[in-house]
Amino acid sequence: MKWIEVLNSGPLHGTVKIPGSKNSSLALLAAACMSEEPVRLRGIPNILDFRVIEEIAADMGVLIEREPFGDVWIDPRNIHTADLNIAKTSAYRASYYFVGALLAKQGKVTIGYPGGDNFVSRPIDQHIKALKSLGAKFTFNEDHYVVEADRLKGAIVYFDMITSGATINAMLAAVLAEGRTELRNAAKDPEVVDTANLLNHMGAKVTGAGTDTIRIDGVKDLGNCIYSVIPDRLIAGAFLAAAGATKGIVTVDDIIPEHLESCIVKMKEIGMEFDVKEQSITAYGNVTLKASRILTGMYPVFATDMQQPMTALLLQAQGRSIITDKVYPERYNHVPQLKRMGAQIHVRGKSAIIQGGTPLRGAYVHASDVRAGTCLILAGLTAEGKTIITGVEHIERGYDNVIEQFRGLGANLTLHEGEIGQSDTTGYRKEVSLEIV
Repeated sequence: MKWIEVLNSGPLHGTVKIPGSKNSSLALLAAACMSEEPVRLRGIPNILDFRVIEEIAADMGVLIEREPFGDVWIDPRNIHTADLNIAKTSAYRASYYFVGALLAKQGKVTIGYPGGDNFVSRPIDQHIKALKSLGAKFTFNEDHYVVEADRLKGAIVYFDMITSGATINAMLAAVLAEGRTELRNAAKDPEVVDTANLLNHMGAKVTGAGTDTIRIDGVKDLGNCIYSVIPDRLIAGAFLAAAGATKGIVTVDDIIPEHLESCIVKMKEIGMEFDVKEQSITAYGNVTLKASRILTGMYPVFATDMQQPMTALLLQAQGRSIITDKVYPERYNHVPQLKRMGAQIHVRGKSAIIQGGTPLRGAYVHASDVRAGTCLILAGLTAEGKTIITGVEHIERGYDNVIEQFRGLGANLTLHEGEIGQSDTTGYRKEVSLEIV
């Protein structure tokens, strides 16, 4: 097993270059499989989910190669099946993008139910609604489902709720459908815009991405292109939070500041200061932090993926803060782990009530998902003593070099592989090590 050892590191200082967006990359890789010619993608992070996609693609007949300088080359010309490996497609959430990407070309897609982060089940009802509107038929089995369509035909789709995943999936399917499709109440996320831009570079006709109405005029086929993924706004936001939590000065580079506006506004409200430039943001955390209230929502509202790193930041602010997560109200698996470190947090319904200013102490904790892992790293950097974090595989789903990135800022953390020795857990109560969830 892998585990991370974190020690109190004092203020973090330095610059960190932000990699390509994980959430965008998963959609772009599926979209590239729609082309009739090879596609080159730049900036795709070498995370665990990418390596799972490589295996799924190989089973389909798609060649994916990562070149020495980082570009990813996708050749979909020899796709021979859309009967996808059930176990592999259940290993991560965004596997459902292969349905929208492959349905028009293959006519039938077999796929496992979406997996990945285990903080809450991820319903696909809006995906089903959208694809059925385009002419798809679904058959549901115990561990997988089958989607079929003799042909896809454009339609008006009105989402009952704003959902980035379903918006992207419907957009993928509509690109090769006959006629015009309108997606109303569509998600406005940068990742939706990024996917639309790639599709247009490949020859699609998508307009309105970034607004609540997206129009897609179907085309017969797509071609080759070279395209760069957007930077990961969520990783950037986490490093800004790290500056505040450790009272350091951190610059995030190679980013799009507009994507972080809601995050910056809230951190300013808490007391942090920023220097925003064209492609970088410097966060100044050596300030007095104030308690705050945060309500998550769909872009451009404060992102649900930022509420966990923000919790670690608010633990350093005097007074009572409240975070309410309306997107994933059960996304509080990090709270019991933080309480092991001495944090005073109470979850009530959709909200976490945080009493900041209480010193944290090192503990044996478990990361249940990518963002929970980030939160625990930040907490460990500010705690007295040693923190041991298991569940590293969840962190690796979103980061390809998290240890190096934090160490480059002066953080004292180390990745270990193997059994955790008795000396590593000295000082922790035995029952704590047996309660990991």
